[in-house]
Amino acid sequence: MTTLHVNGKAFELDADPDKPLLWVLREDLGLTGSKFACGVGHCLACLVHLDGQPAAACLTPLGAVGSRQVTTIEGLPADGSHPVQRAWMELNVVQCGYCQSGQIMAAVALLVRTPQPDEAAIDAALRGNLCRCGTYQRIRRAVQRAAALAREI
Repeated sequence: MTTLHVNGKAFELDADPDKPLLWVLREDLGLTGSKFACGVGHCLACLVHLDGQPAAACLTPLGAVGSRQVTTIEGLPADGSHPVQRAWMELNVVQCGYCQSGQIMAAVALLVRTPQPDEAAIDAALRGNLCRCGTYQRIRRAVQRAAALAREI
């Protein structure tokens, strides 16, 4: 048995330690917000936080998580009140939406590290997150807007 800490809750799992965290989240816990796309960590649609640090869930085996806290997109406020969620909605960022949970989780991690990022910092932090729809300009504006909303709190 493995204890996995996800979004502030502890889960007891009987799962192979080599099983990718993404599949544990999706199949065993029913948390489908982290998406499967490339499966090799090149698109980051599966991005989650491990103790606040961004991690590709498709590349992270369950056994490597240990006692670290996993935060998924479902771990953000359900009412959409997080500054990043608010900015995404305000600026209508989403087109198809498939990459957006990874984009949002990358933006949240960036703003924790760098509360007032410039465009270069935003681009660097989200460089690995691929958007097939090409909404990169809207994403960058939303990160800037989220930073401004967070300063208002």
